[in-house]
Amino acid sequence: MPELPEVETVRRGLAPHLLGRRITRAVVRDARLRWPVPKSLALDASGRRIDSITRRGKYLLVGLDSGDRMIWHLGMSGRLFVLDTGHPLIKHDHVDFELDSGKLIRFHDPRRFGAVLWWPREETGHLLLDAMGPEPFDPAFDGAYLHARSRGRAVAVKNFVMDGHIVVGAGNIYAAESLFRAGIRPTRRTGTLTRAECTRLAEKIREVLAEAVELGGTTLRDFAGADGASGYFQQELFVYGREGAPCRVCGTAIKHLVLGGRASCYCPHCQR
Repeated sequence: MPELPEVETVRRGLAPHLLGRRITRAVVRDARLRWPVPKSLALDASGRRIDSITRRGKYLLVGLDSGDRMIWHLGMSGRLFVLDTGHPLIKHDHVDFELDSGKLIRFHDPRRFGAVLWWPREETGHLLLDAMGPEPFDPAFDGAYLHARSRGRAVAVKNFVMDGHIVVGAGNIYAAESLFRAGIRPTRRTGTLTRAECTRLAEKIREVLAEAVELGGTTLRDFAGADGASGYFQQELFVYGREGAPCRVCGTAIKHLVLGGRASCYCPHCQR
């Protein structure tokens, strides 16, 4: 599933093609996504100029000259392609946005867990976004914040940082890598973290996600950027997916466990 770095990579790839362009026609071929595509979306979006494309967590927010917005979500297997208008269709090409540049943005999603939604200008908040924690690059996300939220929590720290109500973007891969760099074992009870450990962990979460964004994300299964290019952060992984391999720092065999139904790897020597 694409995580924050992959979605940010897609946003950066789409921006030059979208900003300032007008949607000449929108086509919905299959509205049966995770949440049904609104019946009026094609009509509402047609003729609108795209003024912004931002990201909140794993959601892309497309701002229009009318003040309305669209919410695009890649789900598990969704991809957004920049193509020439009239490009041949393949199975699972669900939604097109044709642009006045002669290009189109095509939403392709075999598993249909993604979303293309309309967010009217009169609605200041949105159910999908309102309960999210801070962005990892937001100044509000720091060691003091993480320490305050961790008090009294018995949950494993890896599950804690993967909770989108605490911070957005620290998905399975990036949580594992952040905890390795912070020297914290994923099974540690969150409430046992010291203030210094929380500061280090917040720094490493930002560091890992920033590196992943610059390297275009991590290519696993279905993900590729908006230009179809693969991400390269998988070449920088210290623990994720490396069960039994020697730690790149100390040489100890990487161990595997399951936390909250998700696979996790860690170094028993480097992480305490």
